[in-house]
Amino acid sequence: MTDAEFLAWAASPDAMRCVLVEAWANVGGAETVRYLSSRDYVTGAAATPASTAYRAVLSGAVTINERLSIDGSASLSAGDVEIDNAGELDTWLDDVWTNRAVKVFVGDPRWPRAAFRQIFDGTIARLGSRSRNKLNLVMRDKLQRLNTPMTSTKLGGSTDNKDRLLPLCFGECHNIEPLLINPATLQYQVHAGPIERIIEVRVNGVPVTHTPNLANGTFTLATSPTGTVTASVQGEKTGGVYRNTIGELIPHIVTNYGKAVDRFAAGDVDSAQITTFSSGHPQPVGLYLSDRTNVLDTCASLASSVGAQVIMSRAGQLRLLKMALPATGTPTAVGPEQMGLHSLQPSDRPAIRAAVKLGYARNWTPQPGLQTGIPPAHQELFGTEWLTVSATAPAVATLHRLELEATQEDSLLLVEADAQAEADRRKALWSVQRTVYAYDGTPDLMLEQLGGYQTLTASRYGLAGGVSGQIVGLSQDWARCRVNVEVLV
Repeated sequence: MTDAEFLAWAASPDAMRCVLVEAWANVGGAETVRYLSSRDYVTGAAATPASTAYRAVLSGAVTINERLSIDGSASLSAGDVEIDNAGELDTWLDDVWTNRAVKVFVGDPRWPRAAFRQIFDGTIARLGSRSRNKLNLVMRDKLQRLNTPMTSTKLGGSTDNKDRLLPLCFGECHNIEPLLINPATLQYQVHAGPIERIIEVRVNGVPVTHTPNLANGTFTLATSPTGTVTASVQGEKTGGVYRNTIGELIPHIVTNYGKAVDRFAAGDVDSAQITTFSSGHPQPVGLYLSDRTNVLDTCASLASSVGAQVIMSRAGQLRLLKMALPATGTPTAVGPEQMGLHSLQPSDRPAIRAAVKLGYARNWTPQPGLQTGIPPAHQELFGTEWLTVSATAPAVATLHRLELEATQEDSLLLVEADAQAEADRRKALWSVQRTVYAYDGTPDLMLEQLGGYQTLTASRYGLAGGVSGQIVGLSQDWARCRVNVEVLV
């Protein structure tokens, strides 16, 4: 079924809307799938699942909420399914639902199972009850699975560092402090696995001789150091591939790091969308992890370096989206006939910013006051954690009585030109007054995508001539085919 055919069905008065939920739970020690629906529905003998009756206990709204965060932080999509319970389902509260898989589909009970459209693929946050005769299945998207440590592998052995995590290095990192793994042989680790290159090793800022072992992510010093050992490194090279861009690193990290049971499979990544994102974001980056950090935070740090966010699509696939105006491509045209009566209203007015200050080329081990005979310019660099660039709008600062000294935002970018371009982009985006408009949309807007663009036309708020913006929020009730849309213009 094409998108156009699906939307025509959604808007049709003859549509018999049916929501199917497949929710996993641990029941008496056994992992079990519960098949729920808003109408009686049984699959055919050749369907997947075959000859399966869905229990018609869903009631009220079946809502899925998606949002791009204005401040750039990672945000989880959420959903809520209400289940009728006159007492016969009380025992479900004794089952274990948390962090189990859940999938939601919508279609018509007259359709074969394969024709239903998937609208959510995520995890269960909990099963609760808000009233005597209802159960509530609260859902989160699969990003929740990434709330797990990148690694729990410790050095072990009997040295002073035995309880330290083995470090991880992605892309190019300057002046990291490696982990001493063998005091007897002066062996240090910069990454728990193969790496691309050890650029340089220094002791108190002075280059020293070393022997690299790129296959194991280690190096050995020739003589005992008399100060702080640091190294500049081009990191992880699993499978013989060195990755140093955001679009390369994030899919690799989510499929190879974190607890094995929670890692994404290749099918959990929207490879086509990531490839498109990567082509527009070739900026090299660097990230060094020597302490406990979770996978989602790691990915969010990488993505935010270019103003992007990690999100999940309705099909349960990871994507990288960023707030970017003016609109690109051909926005969806939305007029008064597609907005609920008197529903259009401003829902947010983000603060205007007259200046952006962006940190880049991080020095991972600041060493102020080095007195080892290195040039003064090098002393200053080794004592500074971040290089910075700025972008300012003096006229905006004067008009709005704002400061031109911005709070620094840190990035994992390495190159000054890349950092300056990103600072200029953020200034252009936020140095004008932006408004988020919300409205109730008609069923033909049910398939609009987070991060997509719309042109809003209305008689109020200066929209009479049509103004294009980006979708930053969607709240969809699939049981009734209703959608609330938020657009940043």
